[in-house]
Amino acid sequence: MSKIKIGKTDLEVSRINLGGNVFGWTLDEPKSFEILDAFIDKGGNFIDTADVYSAWGEGNKGGESETIIGKWLKKRGDKDNIVVATKVGWDFGDGRKGLKPEYIKQAAEDSLRRLQLDTIDLYYTHIDEGDVPVEDYLGAYADLIAEGKVRYIAASNVPADRLKKSIELGLSGSYPLYQALQPHYNLVERTKYETEYAPIVAEFGLTVFPYWSLAAGFLTGKYRSEADLGKSVRGGDLKKYLNEKGLAVLAALDKVSEKHGTSQASVALAWLLAKPGIGAPIASATSLSQLDTLFAATQLHLNAEDVELLDDASK
Repeated sequence: MSKIKIGKTDLEVSRINLGGNVFGWTLDEPKSFEILDAFIDKGGNFIDTADVYSAWGEGNKGGESETIIGKWLKKRGDKDNIVVATKVGWDFGDGRKGLKPEYIKQAAEDSLRRLQLDTIDLYYTHIDEGDVPVEDYLGAYADLIAEGKVRYIAASNVPADRLKKSIELGLSGSYPLYQALQPHYNLVERTKYETEYAPIVAEFGLTVFPYWSLAAGFLTGKYRSEADLGKSVRGGDLKKYLNEKGLAVLAALDKVSEKHGTSQASVALAWLLAKPGIGAPIASATSLSQLDTLFAATQLHLNAEDVELLDDASK
């Protein structure tokens, strides 16, 4: 698989970023190992997780995904060829949350322990709720980088104005510089990214890794009526897409996927890959066939007519 460099770093990653939110939630440890092994064996090398994954699962406390990935990394034994990204700041539901410097430093130590790593390749601000000065938490990242515990930093759910301020501080040389952005972006969720964040991405050369790139499964085409919502644990969240726009997007995906002899999911991911600044869509897989669908997207080359059709349907 072709690779792309993250920002101004020396990290080269696959054009699919494997989402780790399912590890320890809808996938147990053995099945998670199977998916992770297959992802690497097929040419992937970029794994995304977060400290909070998957605190929402029954009986979970958070950290389950990192723990499974850590055990797998130790068993596999080739960490030098794998890039791992994790995140800090999201609410675990038990008081652990936020971006205060002392919390970030403890959270990083906890993530390193669970991942069984000495260094986090890419450390994300998972969410910035505006209650901690940007300078304070960037300073915490600077300390972690100086200690060799973090290589590079990136941003996820950070308000556009604070993202831009953070980048400008990084460019001043006094603080570490965000190298990537992980936004909510897909064919049915375009407006916020394209209006607020795409200009910042273009101005500063961030590499973009969209999350919910398949809209929690809606863009696979298997949810077309309310009767379909019971097909998965996430189905209930997809009712909001069962409207004129959502159905128009599915119709366009049907047309393009039929033309290319591929799946709707592969087309939806290929549409993202065709957009400026996109490094790799983040997508999880709970079966080997789903993993094949993700990799198929990297081999699918949409022409201008395909992209225009999808653009028009998803406006």
